[in-house]
Amino acid sequence: MNINSICVYGESLSLRMIKEKFFVYILQSMKDFSFYIGQCDDLDRRMSKHFDGMSKYTASKRPLRLVYFEVYESRSAAIKREREIKGMKSRKYLEQLVKNWLTCSGG
Repeated sequence: MNINSICVYGESLSLRMIKEKFFVYILQSMKDFSFYIGQCDDLDRRMSKHFDGMSKYTASKRPLRLVYFEVYESRSAAIKREREIKGMKSRKYLEQLVKNWLTCSGG
């Protein structure tokens, strides 16, 4: 169950990371504009690995930007959502998801 209604105002990412545990995220390559979808339990640490080139798939796609994330109570819920997003196999779907999220979050 998504406990972060995607739009959360007035809280820093670090504060939300203390309260919640698992994240589904989307990165976009600024090199070829491709998307990468992943899940993790520490978004700051995982982003550092991606941005520093320590993640095999995204290393050649740098620079990257975080364009979307959701927060979940359990790893199984995050994995389920990650698979759901990946299963859409549609760039248009990803672009709409990101656009809606950026509009909602003021980005």
